[in-house]
Amino acid sequence: MSRRTRNSRAWRYVWSGIRRDADARALVLASESEEWDCERLQYSDSDSEADFPAVVLPPVPSAIPVTGESYCGCDSQAESSYTPRLRGFHRVKDCRCGEDDQDFDWAWDTSSRSIATLLSCDNRKVNFHSEYSCGTAAIRGSKELADGQHFWEIKMTSPVYGTDMMVGIGTFDMNLDKYRHSFCSLLGKDSDSWGLSYTGLLHHKGDKTSFSSRFGQGSIIGVHLDTWHGTLTFFKNRKCIGVAATELHNKRFYPMACSTAAKSSMKVIRSCFAPTSLQYLCCARLRQLLPGYTDTLGVLPLPPGLRQLLHNKLGWVLSLNGGTLVSEAVVEEKEKEEAAGASGYKKPSALAAAGPSSSESDSEGCVSDREACQRKRCRWT
Repeated sequence: MSRRTRNSRAWRYVWSGIRRDADARALVLASESEEWDCERLQYSDSDSEADFPAVVLPPVPSAIPVTGESYCGCDSQAESSYTPRLRGFHRVKDCRCGEDDQDFDWAWDTSSRSIATLLSCDNRKVNFHSEYSCGTAAIRGSKELADGQHFWEIKMTSPVYGTDMMVGIGTFDMNLDKYRHSFCSLLGKDSDSWGLSYTGLLHHKGDKTSFSSRFGQGSIIGVHLDTWHGTLTFFKNRKCIGVAATELHNKRFYPMACSTAAKSSMKVIRSCFAPTSLQYLCCARLRQLLPGYTDTLGVLPLPPGLRQLLHNKLGWVLSLNGGTLVSEAVVEEKEKEEAAGASGYKKPSALAAAGPSSSESDSEGCVSDREACQRKRCRWT
């Protein structure tokens, strides 16, 4: 009898641990829906790396939302509104902070997405794993990022947790449903994609490097693909966090996002395109010269018509804090190119560099103007 009693106590301890684990998972899922019953909550999120026997308690840190830097303070209410009796968070009203744009260059592609995705808000908001998660879901933007300047922002509109939630770029050849039955960091597993994880790690070619601090619900992640300089730059809450990749010339990318977390969502709140013109380079230079101002147009003595024109066409350039720096040499080269027209001027392969590489000729890009070639040589030296 005593032996049987000990076994009963052991099993009660095991099952109580399993119930505690289910409650921790329900804490995440209840923030998205108030109508779920207890049984459904226990099995709705299986976002872990492997299946475990019933007697072994699975680790739960991946099911706890990350507290990251939000763009505003609207989502901070969620942490203080947790009620143990309800085993979850109260629903917080959708935050619209930072969503100022009216025109969008692209949205999410309805035909290039995983099965476990659902689109809303004019195809700008994507919901991953609306019921439960059994793998990795991904989605691709509706527009190929060709020549020019491409900038977009994605807002985390749900709790951020799980194996990974990522934003980045990839080629059209990526199979979005390849890992729908396994949990992984999809963006950055190959050489043709880059992904920034919510953990702050940058993924590329299967490698991970520490890139930024974590981001969570309410964070706005900006991505700038500069096809002229061949660079990929990430922003968090409209502050530059670094250049992630270089030498991306002559490649065809698409904006992408992926998630393994159940009932997670992201929203495109800005998608802009601008040709690489002298106007763009001048605006980028103005942003560089006035880093301490959040509204560059507001402090410049410009005519109202010109201010409105720049706001409509290149307002995103003038509002970024610490974006990609454009050197004076780059502006001079672009000005010379537009002035030369069809005179045979050739764009150097890397204008963002301070000088030519060891394999670059001093006369490259100066076919018929020996005097201009001499000026460029002096500027480099």
